[in-house]
Amino acid sequence: MIDTPAIVTRDLAKRYGALQALAGLNMTIPRGAIFGFLGPNGAGKTTSVKLLLGLARPTSGSAEILGQPIGERASRRRVGYLPELFRYQPWLTAREVLLLHCELAGVDRAAWSREIEDALAVVGLQDRGSSRVGTFSKGMQQRLGLGVALLGDPELVLLDEPTSALDPVGRHDVREIIRGLRDRGVTVFLNSHLLSEVEQVCDRVAVVDRGKVIAEGTLDELLRSDTVRMRVSGLPRGAKDQLAPFGAIDEDGDWLVVRGVDADRVPDLVAHVVGLGGRVHAVEPRHETLEDRFLRLLSGD
Repeated sequence: MIDTPAIVTRDLAKRYGALQALAGLNMTIPRGAIFGFLGPNGAGKTTSVKLLLGLARPTSGSAEILGQPIGERASRRRVGYLPELFRYQPWLTAREVLLLHCELAGVDRAAWSREIEDALAVVGLQDRGSSRVGTFSKGMQQRLGLGVALLGDPELVLLDEPTSALDPVGRHDVREIIRGLRDRGVTVFLNSHLLSEVEQVCDRVAVVDRGKVIAEGTLDELLRSDTVRMRVSGLPRGAKDQLAPFGAIDEDGDWLVVRGVDADRVPDLVAHVVGLGGRVHAVEPRHETLEDRFLRLLSGD
């Protein structure tokens, strides 16, 4: 059913002996979204991906992928996957690697040639299709891995650190590929530690720590804009204390940094500074970055 979410997990948990790798994961990922899955090392991200792909069985809880219970063959055929660590046989050409995975994925033989050439074109390797993988840079192998994940016209693509080996141009190209997938209605599950990349491309984000989701939502919902920088001169000594009702006040050279101020109160803040004898030369609202929010969440703030 197309109106079902791409991924749903309900109290999904995994234990390896005494180690609780995942402790009650709950999240819902809508179709057609680019979903960022973030967390520190050991948070349970890799375990979550293995469970979703049916590569490991949960200790408790349940999950569905494309409307089917995880592990069902029917749903797995509609999923593309790029693992973080992968190696292709260096003696094979790029086309041979893609042909092998067409066969493994059960792609209709009549479509192999088209699938292979389309994948090479999308990831920018159309002129290297006959080159052996052993001659590829790490970034080119990353592109080839992404091409493998796109075979068979998947409805859901799980990408584990897809830009980690790429230069800035390559990262830009991968972002465009991911956006193109969304435009075609494909759901993208993006596991990445490059927060700036996630911030540029994702529609929704979940932050997981110690096996649980501690925050989930759109970037607008997660990132607040409650910090203002003001370049001020002429403030008398002790004036900072009188600005305390507006928020936490810090100094950065000629700049005052006010954290926790409501956007509607910024004009009142400026007027108050002027009333205290200060001259305001610049006012810069500061939008919280994903990295700021990520670190605050992990610190328990």
